[in-house]
Amino acid sequence: MSDILLYLPDFAQAMAMTLALSLSAAMAGALGGFTLQALCSRCRLLYPPWRVYVWLIRGTPFVAQLSVIYFGLPALGVMLGALPAAILSLTLYSAAYFGEIFRGAWLSIGRGQLDAARAHAISPWQSFWHIETPQALRFSLPLLCNQVILTVKESAVASIITLPELTMAAGRIAASTYSYFLPYALLIAGYWLLAQGISLAVGWLGRHLFSGGYPYDRATHP
Repeated sequence: MSDILLYLPDFAQAMAMTLALSLSAAMAGALGGFTLQALCSRCRLLYPPWRVYVWLIRGTPFVAQLSVIYFGLPALGVMLGALPAAILSLTLYSAAYFGEIFRGAWLSIGRGQLDAARAHAISPWQSFWHIETPQALRFSLPLLCNQVILTVKESAVASIITLPELTMAAGRIAASTYSYFLPYALLIAGYWLLAQGISLAVGWLGRHLFSGGYPYDRATHP
């Protein structure tokens, strides 16, 4: 027990690394998914390649995608460090899922509202930004929260490229102390704390952004 306590500062640093990696990738992925899905909804020529991208990302494991970027790209002369490779691969991975969340949210908006907007001579882009997007964000926020939490969990795969995040830190502590229960119990507690922190933060954000009520209050916590 005393040996493991000596490693708590390293564990705290690993938790900070996991949080930085996950939030960076989640924000970039959400922005990319939102932008690409919005462009595809306005330009049908972009829709087929976007669907192929989503099909490939959702149909292959993240560990394979990370391995291609970190171990495969050097064969093409592109060298990336562990952190940039992890952020890039996790961003590409999460963008497909965030894009599908936004697509479902936009499809849930009643067509009558869009017909009314056209009847009042509101342009398509004005309708998109002032009518569709605010409702889509409100509807999708619980799912976005879940996807951010899933991104945090997927970041554990980055341990295979020696990124010093939570999973790798727990493995190193276990190998150094020959004790496996406490390091991995701390690992579980660390991911649980991150997930609950994200849930509380998103819940607070939703209640302050949407005065008409926030659907996450009635959703099931991950």
